[in-house]
Amino acid sequence: MQQLKIKTNKNKEVIDITGIVNDLLMKNSYHNGHCYLFLTHTTCGITTADLDPGTDQDYINAFMELIPKIQYNHPHDPAHFGDHFLASIVGPGLYVPVQNASMVLGSYQKVVLFEFSGPRERTLLVNYIKEP
Repeated sequence: MQQLKIKTNKNKEVIDITGIVNDLLMKNSYHNGHCYLFLTHTTCGITTADLDPGTDQDYINAFMELIPKIQYNHPHDPAHFGDHFLASIVGPGLYVPVQNASMVLGSYQKVVLFEFSGPRERTLLVNYIKEP
C-alpha cells in the first residue's frame, strides 16, 4: 500500500488528484489491475466528477445546500457536524480499474478530493491489486 499526502488550500474546495494518482501508478509500474483509494479522514471525501470550469464551485454550493438546519449534538463543535455529514455522503473510498499504468476513466471523469474542513494535509492510501 502506498500513501500520498495532499495539501488543501481552502476551507471548502475540490481538488483534482487524477494526475497525482496516475503518476504513482506509473512510478510503481502498476500496469493492469485495480486500485482502491481511501482517505483516512472524516471531513473530506473522494469520488469522480466532471470539472468543467466553474463546476468545482457548483459542487461546493450544492453540497452546502444539503446540510440540514437543525440543532446538532456533536460534542467537539456542533457547527462542524455539517463537514462530517458531507464527507459521509461523498464517502472515503473509490475503486478504479487500471490499464497501462493509468486509471480507466470516462472522457470527463476526474478523480477528486472534496475538502469540507480545510486547509489541511490529507492522507490518501492507494492499494493496488494486480490482475492475474
